[in-house]
Amino acid sequence: MATYELSIEKPTRKLPPWLKVRAPGSEGYRRIKGLVHTHTLHTVCEEARCPNIGECWGHGTATFMILGDVCTRSCRFCAIKTGKPPAYDREEPARVAEAVATLKLRHTVLTSVNRDELPDGGAWVFAETIRQIRQRSPGTTIEVLIPDFMGDKAALAAVFEERPDILNHNMETVSRLYRTIRPQAIYERSLDVLRGAKAAGLTAKTGIMVGLGETRDEVRTLIGDVAATGCDIMTIGQYLRPTPKHVAIDRFYEPHEFDEMKVEGEGMGLTHVESGPLVRSSYHSAEQVDLVK
Repeated sequence: MATYELSIEKPTRKLPPWLKVRAPGSEGYRRIKGLVHTHTLHTVCEEARCPNIGECWGHGTATFMILGDVCTRSCRFCAIKTGKPPAYDREEPARVAEAVATLKLRHTVLTSVNRDELPDGGAWVFAETIRQIRQRSPGTTIEVLIPDFMGDKAALAAVFEERPDILNHNMETVSRLYRTIRPQAIYERSLDVLRGAKAAGLTAKTGIMVGLGETRDEVRTLIGDVAATGCDIMTIGQYLRPTPKHVAIDRFYEPHEFDEMKVEGEGMGLTHVESGPLVRSSYHSAEQVDLVK
């Protein structure tokens, strides 16, 4: 799920008080920032302008973004660059594994841009990065937040076979908004990724943003569709507009509404729903591994 820093553009509407965060600057934050740049790595924390970057990096955790920083898709909510990506770096998995080992991470998250121009969508890089991390840091648990690989079953199987501790694929928004918000994605195809993960015996996870113009009934329908796949974990957070070029915020949900969506999701059979204004896909992901064991 795309994430955003709260102050990157002059806001077109006043942010409610529950969406204010401190500027990052702790020792832990500076350490991870230096390590990421030393190893020429990308993180979704920076690229997608996450509001939780100070908290997560301060605690020594980061979400690594593999396969470069240019996406082949043009989702209208996302701050990551869109265009024609350069050739991917086959040495990247080893550098990510070295960074994980240096940080002595108990848990790490891997995500990526969409690479629809590649025959396997970049599945080999995901699989190889998992292998490299497990060789260097066998005690580290791994979550992967994968694209849909255009529904390619062989590409999905290549990642599933490496048995990540959590297999995450984000639905992002309700079915009605896919054409305008995620024009290159297909709602049912994303549900199929979650079904496939469960069929492979994995812990499945997904996430959505609210405030894009959906109705509460549509959110309930989406949660029900996700629960019907057997998905275990769901994250729900507030959409925040990264720039004036992106889709406008329809409304700000209040904290009690996030509490209500958590209750609804867990009532429909999801093991855990992480729901709150600043929740993003990898927020509290290490704790989630423990919850579903």
